[in-house]
Amino acid sequence: MANKYFSRLFDLHKDKADDNTIHERISNGTEFAGSNLWTLIFAIFIASIGLNVNSTAVIIGAMLISPLMGPIVGIGYSLGTYDIPLLKKAAKNLAIAVFISILTSSLYFTITPLHEAQSELLARTNPTTWDVFIAFFGGLAGIVGSSRKEISNTVPGVAIATALMPPLCTAGYGISIGNWVYFGGAIYLFCINSVFICLSALLIIRFLKFRHLKIENLDLEKKVRRYITVIVVITVLPSIYLAYKMVNKTIFESNARRFVENECTFNNAHLIKSSFYYRNGNPGIELLVIGNGVDSITINKLREKLQSYNLSNTQLTIQQSLTQAAKIDEGLLKNQLLSELLKQQSEKEKNSFGDVEHIVSEVKTLFPMVSTIAIAEAPVYTIKDTVKAVSNNMAIVSFSKEPPSTEKAKLKEWLQKRMNKDSITLITSINK
Repeated sequence: MANKYFSRLFDLHKDKADDNTIHERISNGTEFAGSNLWTLIFAIFIASIGLNVNSTAVIIGAMLISPLMGPIVGIGYSLGTYDIPLLKKAAKNLAIAVFISILTSSLYFTITPLHEAQSELLARTNPTTWDVFIAFFGGLAGIVGSSRKEISNTVPGVAIATALMPPLCTAGYGISIGNWVYFGGAIYLFCINSVFICLSALLIIRFLKFRHLKIENLDLEKKVRRYITVIVVITVLPSIYLAYKMVNKTIFESNARRFVENECTFNNAHLIKSSFYYRNGNPGIELLVIGNGVDSITINKLREKLQSYNLSNTQLTIQQSLTQAAKIDEGLLKNQLLSELLKQQSEKEKNSFGDVEHIVSEVKTLFPMVSTIAIAEAPVYTIKDTVKAVSNNMAIVSFSKEPPSTEKAKLKEWLQKRMNKDSITLITSINK
């Protein structure tokens, strides 16, 4: 009973369109002429602009209107049904679409005044195994949606998830600036998406037992299977290596960040900048500090602690000379110093007076006549005989109107007890 229920629940044959309808639908999608070709060109320009200005919304819009999915699904479908004429037609149209896409995007990135590689563009230059999974499962969703009697919204969703258009535009960007690493990474990502969308389409076509053409050459099926296996293996292997490198780099940066946050606090020096690198499997941490310097004993202790953060093979470099400090951005230096000083001041006030925000909140409730209050520890100078500075706890209070003397005394006594101080100087004024 349960088996029958789950069989009905996951039955892909339910609401499936007839084979002729699906064949016509997929065959029409492989065409690149007239409106389809112009739509492709417009989508290329939109995607290129989106990558250029780093706009995710614009890139998604380009992927939604791009007709690139058609010939790719057509190749997978034709392989599954042994429709060699359709395979040749889809492959030819896909090649034309790829050529036009790269040519158009290269032209755009050549004439645009913006040439900096933004994050959306860089994300398409380093594919990994995760892109394989996205393309495969996205392709499964796409071909299942295309085989239904009524077309659902899965096909546009697959176009967004698998991202066929942005890699081609990124390849065009690589050509326009002469960066062949960007070009190679983007083309590889496009190949991953194309191959695994084709593979998923082929598997669903076979699973649904679509009617295929009669094969006169019995060796053709074996050849097709061999070619598919070789192409899939060649496509997957580099992505596994790239994914391995990416995972190692991510884990290293996470551990390095924890190490710096937990261990790299110095008494007589300020940490201005920390950077992590992972080059050719050799990780490293670089710290830039200013102040009185970090002695060799402290540096050796830090290096010993690297092992506790799974950073045994990491090289720790601490730059602490004024010449190195001068090389960093002046604005960064000022911001870092200001941030450090504010942090220290905040900690000092917290340790000295407790939680100031809670104290102010309590004053507002207990002493409604108080309009403003400032609490600080400041030096008081005596100048009778010799100039001498004595630390003094002060509270500067403004009242909304003249309070009774008993109210002032009560406030002073409460502040002393609340802040756990032996004495406090209360300076009052009327806020007119």
